[in-house]
Amino acid sequence: MTRTRLGIFVATSVVYAAIVVGVLTTSWPVRFDWQVMLFRPYKQWPEIHTFLDYFVVLGQRGPTAVAVAAWLGWCAYRRRTLRPLLVLGTSLLLLNATVGAAKIGMGRLGPHYATVIGSNEMFAGGDIFPSGHTANAVVTWGVLAYLATTPRARRIASVSAAVLALGVGMTTVYLGTHWMSDVTLGWTAGLLVLLALPWFEPLMARAESWLLAAWARLRSHAALVPAGATAPVGLWAPRPPADDAPPALEPVGSGSRAGRSAESRPRAAARPHTARSERTPVTPAGSRRPPHSDRTPRTAPLGPAAGRGRAVG
Repeated sequence: MTRTRLGIFVATSVVYAAIVVGVLTTSWPVRFDWQVMLFRPYKQWPEIHTFLDYFVVLGQRGPTAVAVAAWLGWCAYRRRTLRPLLVLGTSLLLLNATVGAAKIGMGRLGPHYATVIGSNEMFAGGDIFPSGHTANAVVTWGVLAYLATTPRARRIASVSAAVLALGVGMTTVYLGTHWMSDVTLGWTAGLLVLLALPWFEPLMARAESWLLAAWARLRSHAALVPAGATAPVGLWAPRPPADDAPPALEPVGSGSRAGRSAESRPRAAARPHTARSERTPVTPAGSRRPPHSDRTPRTAPLGPAAGRGRAVG
């Protein structure tokens, strides 16, 4: 936070407080609000109503945050740093906290819901003071100028953000959704958020270091896991055997047959093995032919009938 920036921050804070006090006391800001409201700009220039209905989207938090986040995400990828995204996230958090609290706390009604002419419509259950569209346009587009890396780019982004914020704020007055004092307070609220960002730079730097370290640990852990493994090796260990039960084996890898180690396979009891040369040769006893009832075994003696028969033949 430079001395110049600190001086601008203090001056903007004084303007912010003066606008709030002026509306609370129903002084000249409220009288000017009613003059503009009764003038009804949307009826004076109806031909630009359709264009401004689309133009005011540049102040809506959702579409603008997505567009700027996409661009800053690309910048973060190219520069290999998370700072652009952290600056955007911090600024949006500050915006929602400060502007949202002021809206709910002061509860001002908008021009379309005003009840008494000339009243400030404060603490009536509304939520339009300060203007959220205007403050969001200042912060979202102003972050691009805050993150610019060259003086020329910073000047171009600053002028563009100022034009967009001015146009969005005046568009809400034209459409009759905000008082002029709502828009003025929205400009100052958004500028205060941008001016306060340097105070949060050390916190964002620590957050970036922590996130990068966590990402590095995650990548190193993923590199140690073997390709195709569903679980890290050694995640399951053999269960201790019971007193009177055989040891239960658990799968070590993915549970398949190929993933089992040699220690996890069941083994049979060891038995003696005799070499082939030490075996005793065994001679088969008897004839290998199957027995036949009509055949006479060779070992039987030949009788006279058998001899006669052979001679006759």
